[in-house]
Amino acid sequence: MASLTLRGITKRFGKTVVLSGIDLHVEDGEFCVLLGPSGCGKSTLLNIVAGLTPQDDGEVLLDGQPVDCLSPRERDVAMVFQSYALYPHMTVARNLSFGLRMRGVSKPTIHKKVLETARLLGIEGLLDRKPRELSGGQRQRVAMGRALVRRPRLFLLDEPLSNLDARLRSRVRLELKRLHTQILSTIVYVTHDQVEAMTLGDRVVVMRDAKVHQIDRPENIYARPADTFVATFIGSPEMNLYRGRLLRKEGRLWFEGSGFCLDLAGLQFRPEEGEAEVGIRPEDIGIGQDRPMAVEAKVEMLSNVGSEKYIHGHLGQERITARVPKDASFLSGEVVSLTVDPARVHIFQAGRRLY
Repeated sequence: MASLTLRGITKRFGKTVVLSGIDLHVEDGEFCVLLGPSGCGKSTLLNIVAGLTPQDDGEVLLDGQPVDCLSPRERDVAMVFQSYALYPHMTVARNLSFGLRMRGVSKPTIHKKVLETARLLGIEGLLDRKPRELSGGQRQRVAMGRALVRRPRLFLLDEPLSNLDARLRSRVRLELKRLHTQILSTIVYVTHDQVEAMTLGDRVVVMRDAKVHQIDRPENIYARPADTFVATFIGSPEMNLYRGRLLRKEGRLWFEGSGFCLDLAGLQFRPEEGEAEVGIRPEDIGIGQDRPMAVEAKVEMLSNVGSEKYIHGHLGQERITARVPKDASFLSGEVVSLTVDPARVHIFQAGRRLY
């Protein structure tokens, strides 16, 4: 195992900046997830750590030692790709043992390590099969096993579950988390799926347009997003976000949006008046018939996602999504009263978090 430190990593392809001054430290044994939309630079960053792509500026350190001059093999890292990258003519056993054979490891040691890894992943009954005889989930386990079998200093996983269907992806996520608690290895995992990131990561690195927007524990990123991009990227349904103005009337703080006003008198800090953006997560909105300071919204539709229900409608000239009780029933065009706890409101100015 090893810690990973990135200092000022920058990468350009022609005039396009793919990574801009990335700083990151991953502790020994940590599961770190790089999360962001396609094209944000997360896979390029993983390739730089692996030594497959050279950076233009900055340095990569393992256990505090620079490895920029070392080849991928000399860095002793293992990478799992989205495409599995299994040898189709080899059995599972030979796929698992390939890296060890290339390193000249003795046959008894190879046999022992392959069996240990197969048992850990639950694929000991598949060792004589070839990749074409396996399901997608089984192929993914073999791909992870090939990286795991030699116990590298660092595991790098590039969207390894994206080829699996939703049900299988959920199951393999849990297996990955269990596996990490057993082997306690350092893992850097790339995904565009926020559920994967929030489920797997000890810490999550949220990226967009070549830059890091926030690094924190999943629960902190959800509760206190650093900016409006993180606020709307994390969470499903996404956060309601409104542009408007903060102002004071008769000693109370209000947010004036497009066709509606929110009473923020219970806010725990005193922002200055002026332009701002207010964010409210759907689960932080209450159905408040006849409650003081409620706002009225017009229901457009009701969505039932099994465990939860949401109303989608209009608040003034803006759209709003709110979670409602499972037994709730609303008609299109119905007007409902909604309440918002000021303590649960997120306030941003110029895109950055104020509160």
